[in-house]
Amino acid sequence: MMDQWLKDDERLDYLLAEDLRIIQSPSVFSFSLDAVLLSRFTYVPIKRGKIVDLCTGNGVIPLFLSARTKAEIIGIELQERLADMATRSVQYNHLSERVMIKQGDVKGIAAQIGSEKYDVVTCNPPYFPAHEASDKNLKEHLAIARHEIHLTLDEAVRSASELLKQGGKAAFVHRPGRLLDMITAMRANRLEPKRIQFVYPKEGKEANTLLIEGMKDGKPDLKILPPLYVYGEDGQYTEEVKEMLYGRK
Repeated sequence: MMDQWLKDDERLDYLLAEDLRIIQSPSVFSFSLDAVLLSRFTYVPIKRGKIVDLCTGNGVIPLFLSARTKAEIIGIELQERLADMATRSVQYNHLSERVMIKQGDVKGIAAQIGSEKYDVVTCNPPYFPAHEASDKNLKEHLAIARHEIHLTLDEAVRSASELLKQGGKAAFVHRPGRLLDMITAMRANRLEPKRIQFVYPKEGKEANTLLIEGMKDGKPDLKILPPLYVYGEDGQYTEEVKEMLYGRK
């Protein structure tokens, strides 16, 4: 039965809080906690609207968002193998009527799917500059997902802005060290930062994740949300993160 859905070393994992399944591969792509955090941080319309997820990978954020909204969702992924995994996950979960995966380059994607017509754009972009040598031994799929080989931060932000209608919202997850770069890119592309949340491994540690949302042509009014801690002193997930991953008890 699973043979029609899985290829090579792929497996079918649970998204417990959403009661969905997702196709993953240890050698090609598996989503991280960053995707969970972004999908929960992002504003989404409940009933109607149009959402685009850039750098969608294996489609995990569209799947997460599908449990929170009835809006139409498009996931954009450059890599053919990942886009194929995402498409099969959407089909497996019977979501094809409102979730679509499109293989394509994030750069200039608005020219293909429409400019200034979307309510929300999410993006979990590559974090590391392409010249960094830290993960040179990564396989190609992982290298492209993690490094700015085909897409820079500025290009991702520009594409998000091109897709959004006036008043639409864009949400990104990145590393705190790129905060100034992120704000500079957002303001250069008509996205006014509105909400920021820092995520910490545990209390007493430095933040290692940045969540930021901006509004197209919005007025300056930035809110810093309370910190989010991933692990408690006991080394277990905090109650807030448990709820994100496993749902409410």
